[in-house]
Amino acid sequence: MQQQANLNKFNYDDEPIRLFQSNFLELFTHCHPAVVAFLWLPIASYFMLASLTNAQSGAWLYIPLTFALGVIIVWTFIEYVVHRFIFHMQPKSPMAERLLFLLHEVHHVQPNCKTRLVLPPIITIPGALVFYALFQTLVGSLLSQPEWVNSMFAGFMVGYVAYDLTHYAVHHFPLKGRFFKALKRHHMLHHFENPQERFGVTSPLWDFAFKTQPDDFMKTGR
Repeated sequence: MQQQANLNKFNYDDEPIRLFQSNFLELFTHCHPAVVAFLWLPIASYFMLASLTNAQSGAWLYIPLTFALGVIIVWTFIEYVVHRFIFHMQPKSPMAERLLFLLHEVHHVQPNCKTRLVLPPIITIPGALVFYALFQTLVGSLLSQPEWVNSMFAGFMVGYVAYDLTHYAVHHFPLKGRFFKALKRHHMLHHFENPQERFGVTSPLWDFAFKTQPDDFMKTGR
């Protein structure tokens, strides 16, 4: 694996930074954004269908509410926490430093690399299994609401798809509309001004909640 680069310098070469000597391993570090939608939207649909098929009384209320909760609250919170406390943690060993470079810091070194703007399935598939188990444990068992699990997880997966596609878009598309322009500026400032602020990608909600968002989200310009 290539040694960690200076994160204050940016690499705009079209050729992606090589992470592994092995061509086989290197293949798994790249992912086209279309893969995210084609892989995860059918899975989200499956869990929503399972929720509807096994619906209890009052499903007309709890299914849309838990789906929305999965998208708007649960996903955006996980997005923020993972980005801030895992992807931007301070490594305490050379192994941790190399792992963080693989997971995220390579993106800060080469921020516009098109094949490294979305997470590859080799990371997201195990992650989805872990999070589904957490949903079953926390929502199904601890809260005693197993009928909420599938619809909430479906919303969580839709939130993840929105995250990866939004991340790709803010790096490569000229977004329109005041909110989407602000979202693009928000992420660009995370990259090029202060990587210890503005951790939300699909929403600044938790940046405001945890005071990592300067009071300038809707500011025009820059």
